[in-house]
Amino acid sequence: MLITLIIVVALALIFDFINGFHDTANAIATSISTKALSPRFAIMYAAILNFVGALYSSEVAKTVGGSVANPATIENGIYIVIAALIAAIFWNLLTWYYGIPSSSSHTLIGSLAGAVIAGAGVGALNWSGFREIIMILILSPIVAFASGFVIMWILKRIILASGNQSRTKMNRTFRSFQVLSAGLLSFSHGGNDAQKAMGIIVFALVTLNVQDTLDVPLWVKLSAATAMGLGTSIGGWKIIKTMSRKLLKIEPINGFASDLNSSIIIQVSTHMGMPLSTTQVISSSIIGTGSVLRFHDVKWATVTRMVMTWFITIPISMVIAFIIYKIISLFVI
Repeated sequence: MLITLIIVVALALIFDFINGFHDTANAIATSISTKALSPRFAIMYAAILNFVGALYSSEVAKTVGGSVANPATIENGIYIVIAALIAAIFWNLLTWYYGIPSSSSHTLIGSLAGAVIAGAGVGALNWSGFREIIMILILSPIVAFASGFVIMWILKRIILASGNQSRTKMNRTFRSFQVLSAGLLSFSHGGNDAQKAMGIIVFALVTLNVQDTLDVPLWVKLSAATAMGLGTSIGGWKIIKTMSRKLLKIEPINGFASDLNSSIIIQVSTHMGMPLSTTQVISSSIIGTGSVLRFHDVKWATVTRMVMTWFITIPISMVIAFIIYKIISLFVI
């Protein structure tokens, strides 16, 4: 049992590490693009605040650990977790290689659901909890786009009403604001994303009867926070390039608005204990704020490719996890 648990924890921390460099772009792409922060400082800044944010709460971890399936009653639960983590790691690395900002949340939830179906049958899946998570994942980017559009529209109206026509001065002011907004977003990102790996580890602990509640032990929090912080410090340069250059030209004002809008949505979701896709939220915020300034400059071909990836991630992850579980079962079950 101990060896199996070590394997699960190692895989979960590898997933969290990859999530860190895969999603680094989420928090710092706008500030790098506008030169508010240097790339090296931005990555270390994000890494530290990702670590701090990961220790902030555990409600999302409880949702991930118990809403997709009941770890206390599920059959072959530990192998289900192993299959889910391998599938999620594979998809994250594949999309990172091609520079596509896919959702680590989508792949983890989809992989867990696919592995549960493979190992314990369709009836073992908690459909109400699964649907609730999926609804949040679907609605959050729509809300992020709309609220980002509104925030940027209000900022634009305020600036026009103030009569401040100095673009240089305005850019300098909002670059300063971006230092704060990038930090807040990094903290928020860690607070939601790191908890997903924590939830998977707790799922395994309950399955192995190490504990009988979904509470997150301190060692799990520290391990997941450290893995995400280290991953963030590596930097996902391919995805940073997509987020900062290939969506649209980001200016300090909409960079600040995007970061602020994303932080609010992620913090609200974390407070509710709901995992969302920080990738989707931040990308949608960038598109929403950018549409107010230069709608026709948004590179909609890139947006379309990104959205297509969002839609296919959950079903593909389910299939990959299903297959991986069946392969594992041939050798160990």
